[in-house]
Amino acid sequence: MGRATRRVAACAATVLLASGLQTTLAHGDTTPPRIDLTILVVDDGGPSVAAIASELKSQGTPYKVVSLNDPNRPVINSAFLSDTLNGQPRGKFQGIVLPNENPFPNSAAEMTAIASYEAAFNVRQIDAYTWASPAVGLNYAQNPGFVGSLDGFQGATTAAGTSGPFGYLKGSVPFEDNDPNVSESYGYLATPLAGLPAGSSFVPLVDASIPNSTARGSLVGEYTHDGRKELVVTFVYNQYQQQYRLLARGMVDWITQGVHLGYDRNYFATHVDDVFLADDRWDTVLKCTPGDVTCPPGTPDTANPIRMTADDANHLKQWQAANNFTLDMVFNGGGSEDWKADHQATVDPTATRMIADQNSYRWVNHTYTHPYLGCEQNVTVVPWVCAKNAAGATVWVDQNTISGQIKTNFDWAATNGLQVDPQALVTGEHSGLLTAPQETSDNPNLAPALAANGIKFTASDASRETGQRAVGSSTLTVPRYPMNVFYNAGTAKEEADEYNWIYTSKANGGSGVCENNANSTCLPQPLDTTTGYQSYIVPLEARIDLGHVLNNDPRPHFVHQSNLSEDRILYPVLEKILGTYRSLHADNAPIVNLSQREIGLEFQRRAAWSAAVAAGQVTAYRVGNAVTVSAPAGVQVQATMPTGTAQKLAIGTSGFGSSYAGTLSGWVSPGALQSTVTLQLPAAPAAPAAVAPSVAAKSVPAPVPSDKKVVPQGVATPVPVGPGDNTRKHAPSLVPGSGTPVPGKGVVAGTIGQDGNGRGDQAAPKNGKASGGTATPSSATGRSDNR
Repeated sequence: MGRATRRVAACAATVLLASGLQTTLAHGDTTPPRIDLTILVVDDGGPSVAAIASELKSQGTPYKVVSLNDPNRPVINSAFLSDTLNGQPRGKFQGIVLPNENPFPNSAAEMTAIASYEAAFNVRQIDAYTWASPAVGLNYAQNPGFVGSLDGFQGATTAAGTSGPFGYLKGSVPFEDNDPNVSESYGYLATPLAGLPAGSSFVPLVDASIPNSTARGSLVGEYTHDGRKELVVTFVYNQYQQQYRLLARGMVDWITQGVHLGYDRNYFATHVDDVFLADDRWDTVLKCTPGDVTCPPGTPDTANPIRMTADDANHLKQWQAANNFTLDMVFNGGGSEDWKADHQATVDPTATRMIADQNSYRWVNHTYTHPYLGCEQNVTVVPWVCAKNAAGATVWVDQNTISGQIKTNFDWAATNGLQVDPQALVTGEHSGLLTAPQETSDNPNLAPALAANGIKFTASDASRETGQRAVGSSTLTVPRYPMNVFYNAGTAKEEADEYNWIYTSKANGGSGVCENNANSTCLPQPLDTTTGYQSYIVPLEARIDLGHVLNNDPRPHFVHQSNLSEDRILYPVLEKILGTYRSLHADNAPIVNLSQREIGLEFQRRAAWSAAVAAGQVTAYRVGNAVTVSAPAGVQVQATMPTGTAQKLAIGTSGFGSSYAGTLSGWVSPGALQSTVTLQLPAAPAAPAAVAPSVAAKSVPAPVPSDKKVVPQGVATPVPVGPGDNTRKHAPSLVPGSGTPVPGKGVVAGTIGQDGNGRGDQAAPKNGKASGGTATPSSATGRSDNR
């Protein structure tokens, strides 16, 4: 992250002629040039440039990377930046991201070319991470000023920031402090330089209070000078940190002046699995779940399941209304029938209540009785293996069984007057999809069964498969995040006790599994089981999930109906997520809560768009107040535009996108008789600034601080929010029901019969269900796990 003195050529007229920029621009011709909608990213290998590139990729915004560490990289000169196309001046980039204000200490010509290009074509620049100095319009960070760790600091958008690129925020920009033993941020707080030349200014957009001073120092500011604009960022960050996630959208909007391909929204959806079923319970004495293989062989099944009551259902409806948030009910109709049989009843009060209130929720088929739909499991050995036929081939659950489970649940819903999405499915334990190590491929009977039942989107476990993929020719997966709110916990004490078992070392009374996982962390000491859930697990899980919400990530989260029963332990987590989000964001940027089908379609469109961009099949440019985009037939265009933008049709216009975060964004296709998308912006852009000799001659010598290259360990290597954060450190999830199962007391690690979801095999009923609600240990009507 070099901070060499910025030196721009001494004579602007010579610069313009030497660089080959259009003389019409230099002399202030008002004919607007063509600007291609691509961002140039000059990469030094640091985390801050990587974070911006990650945001561009996430949004679907085209960008080109030039690595400063590549000895064969292209030279950035006039020909690289601009040319003439069909007699019209063309700027090849609508914005430029640099590691700092001048990352070319040994190549003044490249910075000169960039500065001249930006001034001539009205293109903006982001300095991804730099130190406070007059070279960027700031005083040095002293008297008043601050240089050092920003862990736990409270940043805030200024009036200019709120009225400008960060208008989707309410104001607060808190800096993370996930680990008191690791430095996770570093920055420079300084005030704007006084006495800037006429036409120059520095406007802080995000600032923070300078310690031991009444002044505030800039963290992000707009530096206008020499006919150019730079977004000056004086703190270092990585792509995961909350302070950056809050600002990422606005930084992209700033550099593109609100006109770019791709978009960013904040998504959150929560699936409640096993509705109408019951879930087995964690035993705080045995340190395992009776009926699950995490208990030693021979452990009696106590059959004390957790199941929602009618009162729980009524509370759920009221909670949703009070919190303006809709949950998805992922249901098994057979669970209701089992409950009635077990209780010799003709009516299931829970199902009756929820079906009467069905319009309060979205409903997804979870199969009728939740069986395992992969291979036929041989549970006589530990770990279980797939059964083999006489020829040694894997024996798979047959297509009729899979199809019957799907259809029977749909039929049950129809009989009971329940309206269900006919294209969405969640199989029990996400079974039927490959589950390593036992299954290295999908059940070959799954895809035809899904197709026969009209299933377009089936859920997968994001802790095992992060991306969407095809299952056969007609179905796509929808990856879901497991939450650290355990399926086998109905009370806060049970949750905290099991959490301790998973995330505590053996020396402190835990299973020690956290010690054996290189990417996991252990609690320093066990949680108080009376207070630990509310004081530790709730805020931690909310921060993990909020990280997904702020990452333009539509993947839903999943929990289980047991978490809405007894102590109703899910609600505090949801309230923390929603409350924190709403305290940070303005009303113009609400959480987007999509159905499983809508999420599947979003991923499908993104995949097609990303493939077209990567293949160079998308052409997009802006000329004045018109944006033209060409993409392959059938590929929808993803874009963000200013409020008031309209789509030009062969005859007339139509509206574009929908309002979000102060802009319009969405998917759009060419109209009738059109092969391209043309968007009409509400007003023409300002004419490119003419470059005068006195402007380009500017040179600001500055001392180089010894600590200018500071990138703390916690930025270079992302610090997890805490145990269970598998986003910043990719590792198998330890959440019961996902990823790697945790052995119970008396079970040796590595000998657990598991299918990758932690499903019990030794003691589990073959139909994959737990008790339907009775205490009869021999009942085969209940679920043994919560997947």
